[in-house]
Amino acid sequence: MPERYGPYPLRIMIWHEIVNDEVGDVPVAATYCPLCNAALVFDRRTEAETLDFGTTGKLRHSDLVMYDRQSESWWQQFTGEAIVGEMVGTRLALVPSRLESFGRFAERFPDGRVLVPSDPDYRNYGANPYLGYDRESSTPFLYAGSMPEGIEPMARVVAVEITPGRHEAFALSLLRDTGTMRKGDIVLTWITGQSSALDAATVAGGRDVGNVVVQRETDGQRIDIPYDVTFAFAFHAFRSGSPIHTE
Repeated sequence: MPERYGPYPLRIMIWHEIVNDEVGDVPVAATYCPLCNAALVFDRRTEAETLDFGTTGKLRHSDLVMYDRQSESWWQQFTGEAIVGEMVGTRLALVPSRLESFGRFAERFPDGRVLVPSDPDYRNYGANPYLGYDRESSTPFLYAGSMPEGIEPMARVVAVEITPGRHEAFALSLLRDTGTMRKGDIVLTWITGQSSALDAATVAGGRDVGNVVVQRETDGQRIDIPYDVTFAFAFHAFRSGSPIHTE
């Protein structure tokens, strides 16, 4: 993301799920599906045109289904792929982004801009309507698919596209225990200081799940790459056959 741009707080995203915006000269859709804890930023440009996105109110594998206002095609948030309509088969490009605490962002970009509600009373911003949803004993909402083996369905995992078309996930508990992990030229790091948005009655009161950064190291330089801190069941549902590393 270009310098001087700021975060989309989960206290807002948990209610609205999609923000259409421009970062520098790149039109983006910042998205968050609380039921999968999937936070992804997409480039809204396609070969045909630049799209604007909204929520259909539908779910597939418990994940947000979006629509674009230009063609009214439906899109799977988890994969960024059009699944219904004239855009079927088109895939949006992911934009590298970080899911991190506001404190860490403010440290890196003290003059950064931050999304705030135009009407603070429109929703109960800061409240969590999914109280206790991300506890590992919970059950995924409206999900009837198979469950991953060797890990709790609601356990957080860090999902990364290692090489084009090759996806792998790493249990957040494993990364938390090690602090740093490597997979080829990819470096994953974890540090304390971010509240779960889906735990307590308020986002700010959630337990600490930490901050994750995923980067590719080339010639000693580390560059951010796209990643997703999601639930194990969601990764298993959309990346069937891809490994989830737990040790």
